[in-house]
Amino acid sequence: MNYGKSIRLFLIEGIADGRWMCELSNWTGKAYKIPRNCVKESSDREELKNTGIYFLFGKSDETDTYRVYIGEAENIYERLLTHLKEKDFWHECVVFISKDNNLNKAHVKYLENRMYTIAKEAGRYQLENSNIPTQSSLSEADRAEMEEFINNAKLLLSAVGHKVLEATAIPSKTNNDPEIFVFEGKDYKATGTTTADGFVVFKNSILSKKANSSLTKSLLDKRNKLISENIIDSAFTFTKDYIFSSPSTAASIISGNSTNGKTAWRNSQGMTLKDYEN
Repeated sequence: MNYGKSIRLFLIEGIADGRWMCELSNWTGKAYKIPRNCVKESSDREELKNTGIYFLFGKSDETDTYRVYIGEAENIYERLLTHLKEKDFWHECVVFISKDNNLNKAHVKYLENRMYTIAKEAGRYQLENSNIPTQSSLSEADRAEMEEFINNAKLLLSAVGHKVLEATAIPSKTNNDPEIFVFEGKDYKATGTTTADGFVVFKNSILSKKANSSLTKSLLDKRNKLISENIIDSAFTFTKDYIFSSPSTAASIISGNSTNGKTAWRNSQGMTLKDYEN
């Protein structure tokens, strides 16, 4: 059973585009969300010179892909200054420390490895780490404490707009779950459903082998990228559940034509997604 939680957000400069300090009820951890252009002035936060874990977030202009680098340091502030010089892809960072300065090197090495692994499995962001972080050896009690730290950090990351550690929520096909929709044509047939993140197309859905001229360049590029990454295989079949930003994006890539997903997707009673939502 899930219980309600309180998150306290403090805007240090009093503006949304500045630095945020984030705290979760009954947790000794603390997060800072810091825009890249505010890193140097963060020398005023002594606790940022403690041991912690950090995420550097950016976005690729070429592929429109979200990117992240996950790291650890015994002095977070000094490490961020180094990344200002060495890494240019990121525009903001999120840092996690302990209020009581109880994190040591072994703790953050464990967190770095686990969070890297979780982010890779979630597949929402392109990982910029050149190597897989090594995991430190911890006692059973320390591992349990760090796993709780990860769960709380995941919640705060989502709260500040980064679901990097959140697996795509794919509902199972039961009576209590959202309606399942079908989109089919002469050479394609797909099933999917709506989620909080967009529209999920289920594994084994088949898309048209041909992309027509009505498909925009951005959608064609997206389709080709899915094929190159083997999310869509050589038989034009989805190899796993995949989330799209909208039902129209999903339908257009599946059919190879510019398509209104609200009217294309239909449930088992033949009702369109548009009518179902209304």
